Amino acid sequence: MGKIHIMDEWLSNKIAAGEVVERPASVVKELVENAIDAGSTQIEVFLEEAGLAKIQVTDNGSGMDEEDAMKSFARHATSKIVNEHDLFRIRTLGFRGEALASIASVSKIHLKTFDGTSGIDIVLEGGQLKERHAAPSRRGTDMTVSQLFFNTPARLKYMKTIQTELGHTIDLMNRLALCNPDIAFKLMHYDQLLLQTNGRGNVQQVLASIYGIQNAKKMIRFEGASNDYRISGYATLPEVTRASKNYMSIFVNGRWVKHFLAQKAIVDAYHTFLPIERFPIVVLFVEGDPYLTDVNVHPAKHQIRLSKETELMELVQRTIREAIRAVHRVPEAVKPQKPVKVPSEQMNIFKPSFDTSRLQQVSERLAATTTTSTMTPQQRDVAKELYSAPVIEKQAYEPRQVAEELSPIMQPTTTEETVIDAYEQPIDVEQDREHFPAVEIVGQIHGTYIVAQMEEGFYLIDQHAAQERIKYEYFRDKVGEVDANERQALLLPLTFHYAADEALALREHRAELEQVGVFLEDFGQGSFIVREHPSWFPKGMEQEIIEDLLEQVLRFKKTDIKKLREEAAIMMSCKKSIKANYYLTKEQMEKLINDLRQCEHPFTCPHGRPVLINFTTYEIEKMFKRVM
Repeated sequence: MGKIHIMDEWLSNKIAAGEVVERPASVVKELVENAIDAGSTQIEVFLEEAGLAKIQVTDNGSGMDEEDAMKSFARHATSKIVNEHDLFRIRTLGFRGEALASIASVSKIHLKTFDGTSGIDIVLEGGQLKERHAAPSRRGTDMTVSQLFFNTPARLKYMKTIQTELGHTIDLMNRLALCNPDIAFKLMHYDQLLLQTNGRGNVQQVLASIYGIQNAKKMIRFEGASNDYRISGYATLPEVTRASKNYMSIFVNGRWVKHFLAQKAIVDAYHTFLPIERFPIVVLFVEGDPYLTDVNVHPAKHQIRLSKETELMELVQRTIREAIRAVHRVPEAVKPQKPVKVPSEQMNIFKPSFDTSRLQQVSERLAATTTTSTMTPQQRDVAKELYSAPVIEKQAYEPRQVAEELSPIMQPTTTEETVIDAYEQPIDVEQDREHFPAVEIVGQIHGTYIVAQMEEGFYLIDQHAAQERIKYEYFRDKVGEVDANERQALLLPLTFHYAADEALALREHRAELEQVGVFLEDFGQGSFIVREHPSWFPKGMEQEIIEDLLEQVLRFKKTDIKKLREEAAIMMSCKKSIKANYYLTKEQMEKLINDLRQCEHPFTCPHGRPVLINFTTYEIEKMFKRVM
């Protein structure tokens, strides 16, 4: 006999499950996306043991008749595509026909579905049919997946703690809620409510439910279009940042995707507005012809390919940047929060009811005794006690209550009434761009900060950051228009030595370097000399600046002239600006403020740090207890 044989269906389904069913959140994703495709307006998800013991998804969608329900668990069974032409115009979330077959092969499933005329109630175990009955006449589908990975202990062994697995599911459900504001979602873990939306189609209310009302108020709407794409969404003001890029949610034709270039375009839109290694909260919706997108590139459908990708990224960067720059924003000092006038019984919010130390103890106890996905009754009681205990504390939401080490968008959830009542008017940010405020110089603190008063309060201005912004905009314009008439010859040329491969790379990018004022001449193998430089290069720092620019080219290999000009402007502005502990006269301070007033964006330095902070009279009087 030959060595090659055809795998049986049971084995091939288990192999497919290894790609599609990574963790409980993967099962939730497939089932909820099926419910969305079925036209549901209400979707409820109930979990036990973070989904390892039980995942129940109930919807009010179109449902299935008996024949379709039986076919749905067959490999490659789908109602979404018929021929190859359909594959290139996909608008549904699911289409492969692998999910249900894969999930059924590694779990026990109980399906109840009714399409308005007929329905069925079936039970499967490990992909094999065990029971079959008539279904109750409630339109929609009720799918229960229990004992996940019961027959694949190797996969179960690599599951994380209950808290981690639950965090992945909450993260997923929050993103699905953002993309589908017209669907009422509900997520429960035992008796604990983790997410609830009202399904009224208002994205702003979903944002408030996930990120909190205060953060949602600081998000600005943006929209733009090109010949092929339309984009819209919400982005936080530069003062609201996070330490991770995972707070950026990208949706293409209604599908949540992970797209590195889109994330980069968003970050570039905030260039010079955010501190280093800080990122905004952004929700980006992209709409385009399905022919321009290829979603058939990843088993879990997390990644896609886009035609005319460069055009789309430029649109994203330009649209978000223009929206940010249109909003005048002076960072304010932290001030006491005024309570929202909402009935107390509606303003309560569920905080995570589990204690961290207690969670660790329980997780260790469960891990030590659990070898399959089925817990003993005693273990199940321990887990249920942990997650169904009464909520320790209920109180009005404050953004600082949410720990950033949790899942990126795993945030406490307000009730529907809370979000509606807290907004007497829709969330919006003042769009009128105001001029730089008129101020009077009072003095200087520690040779570092300038105090300038106005009619209502005062500003504290970082003199180094202020001059960085002034010089950055000056050098940015100069680098963009290198003029032969503004060159200065050197009495003694500057010499630079590099390894052979580095010298070759610099020669390849010589034209780009000349566009930022670096004029290299060969001077033997691996060496260059510079005989002249732009006259506006900071005096005495010519060698250091040129070395830094050459290092930029060598580090990134592929030279982006626009990026190189930006880096050159930032570098020169930072090196030449006044530092801390440098005392200025009043005339010098006034000159600095007047120059800052002329800047295009005077409120942050090129590195994204704030230039000035506003303290209002109310805040000062509050500190001294003059007002209560």
